[in-house]
Amino acid sequence: MAIDLRRSQVQRIKAQQGPDGAAYHARKRRKEFKGKNGRIKRQKAAMFAKIRTAKHLKMKTTGDQIEVGFFGWVARVARVHQFGQQDRLSKKGPLYKYRERPLLGMSEANRTLICESLLRHIEKN
Repeated sequence: MAIDLRRSQVQRIKAQQGPDGAAYHARKRRKEFKGKNGRIKRQKAAMFAKIRTAKHLKMKTTGDQIEVGFFGWVARVARVHQFGQQDRLSKKGPLYKYRERPLLGMSEANRTLICESLLRHIEKN
């Protein structure tokens, strides 16, 4: 169950969507910079590319519960984005108010996935 839940969370984060299916707010535009041929390039990258990896989005299971989430310093970064809090851009830098971008949450599809996975597990045993 935890593996299925983690996989669905990763797919949703990769699609840049919240648990309700709404798209994340766009990131702030970056400054343009010149490439090696003098032409102007823009950096484009998806948000949360590394945070959704198995190294950071972890599973914990016990006999009666499962947890899928972020732990350690990654949890702090994820919490700031999840709830739209303020954080410093660098250690002594200015405070910045981040837009709310829910990384983790239960959607109807997740609830259905958990029920189906639980039924498969019960039928197997």
